[in-house]
Amino acid sequence: MLGMSVAGGGWASNLLVFLITKFNVKSISATKIGNVIFGTNNLLPIVGAFIADSFFGPFPVVATFSFISLLGMIILTLIASIPSLRPSTCATIGSSLTCEAPSKFQFSVLYAAISLASLGLGGTSFTIATMGADQFDKPHDQGVFFNWYFLALYLANVISITGIIYIQNNVGWGLGFGICFVANAIGLVVFLLGKRFYKQVKPKGSPFVFIARVLVAAIWKRKASAATSRDTDYYYGDGTLVDNTIPTKRFRLLNCAALKTETDKQFDGLYARSWKLCTVKEVEDLKTLMKIMPLWSTGIFLSTPIALTMDRHLGPQFIIPAGSFAVFNLLATTISIFIIDRFGPPKLTPLQRIGIGHVINIVAFIVSALIERRRLGVVREHNLMNHPGSVVPMSALWLVASLSILGIGEGFYVPGQVALFYEEFPKSLKSTATAMSSLLIGIGFFLSAAITNLVDRTTGWLPNDINQGRLDNVFWMLAVIGVQVRDKRLAGKNSPNRLDILRPF
Repeated sequence: MLGMSVAGGGWASNLLVFLITKFNVKSISATKIGNVIFGTNNLLPIVGAFIADSFFGPFPVVATFSFISLLGMIILTLIASIPSLRPSTCATIGSSLTCEAPSKFQFSVLYAAISLASLGLGGTSFTIATMGADQFDKPHDQGVFFNWYFLALYLANVISITGIIYIQNNVGWGLGFGICFVANAIGLVVFLLGKRFYKQVKPKGSPFVFIARVLVAAIWKRKASAATSRDTDYYYGDGTLVDNTIPTKRFRLLNCAALKTETDKQFDGLYARSWKLCTVKEVEDLKTLMKIMPLWSTGIFLSTPIALTMDRHLGPQFIIPAGSFAVFNLLATTISIFIIDRFGPPKLTPLQRIGIGHVINIVAFIVSALIERRRLGVVREHNLMNHPGSVVPMSALWLVASLSILGIGEGFYVPGQVALFYEEFPKSLKSTATAMSSLLIGIGFFLSAAITNLVDRTTGWLPNDINQGRLDNVFWMLAVIGVQVRDKRLAGKNSPNRLDILRPF
């Protein structure tokens, strides 16, 4: 896991700088591409989880996708090492900067490399988390494992975005990507050598079949009157209530799938599961998935393009790489996870952690808006609005505040969300449970790309030269969206269901 994380962090965290400086992609366009790629990285774990749950189990899936990631690292290393695989460096002609656009072939090779690297990273990250949690039997031990899993994950990323990014920016991109390749290879070898020590859970067939069965049965019986039915009118599998599971009122339409009718009887007068009749537990399991889906969170991470325009000196000689500013986010996340695990309230539930994290994220957007407003004030003060590429005489360390607050929010939000999903999902969907957190983060990245594109088309807030834009307004907009999402969750706080995540507030 550490090897994969170091490799993934090494290429993904500095990708925007690579696109801007080596592929001559403009900053806002690079941000859009980056959001799509990061979103894909977080959507792909569902693919790995589905394959693990349905067919092969976690171990073969992690091994296969780790090898796919290795192929991506090889191609990225070749792109960085062979000049013909990337466009020429921008040249200054007169008073203007002229940049050659990448060819279709160069873009094709780049996208192939990123696709393989993303597929490998996405197919392993959360499947490994599930495999690790499967080694423990008690929920408390599983929760502690998730804390330490994310602690190790973020520490690996700290190594990537400090050491590897420094090498990429100051020594060479080929060497930087080459180190990612070596880390990936070592991680894969160590993982394979440990096979005989792992407790392996056998797959139980496609866990999504019951979802399709419930939906088909509910549609088939949509005219049945489930609202006036008694608990005994529903099918529980063996004729009795199983695990005290009774039909709930939320998503009542689905209850029809478990409602017994005369046509469901077999020739011996008994009932059996079919595409027209499901158990109450299957219906309630699907409701659980549907209730968890709204737990998404969005964010436009533009710290790299902003940092590129600011003074990144730390002392007279050392310049902090723009892509390394995410280290402050990761360090804050790592420290907050450690403090929560060691010194946090013992009764802090996953739901409470999610709620606290969401509120902190809103605060991070507000702080980002204030910092960007200050930066634009310095731009106007020094008349830099019409000088693209000029360094703003304002320390980029101002970004540490917003990145750190965002990291603290992640320290509450991400482990809490994974623990909640692992606890609440049906047993046959455990790999999918941990990957759901990544899926929702991926949805957030795609929404970020969509929001960025919408704002770019309808306002003047996001020009290619952000010194002429109003990025502070974008952050204010995100803060308002975050508050609205929180209000909608609070609207259901009187519901007796334990998945109304902000009940503690």
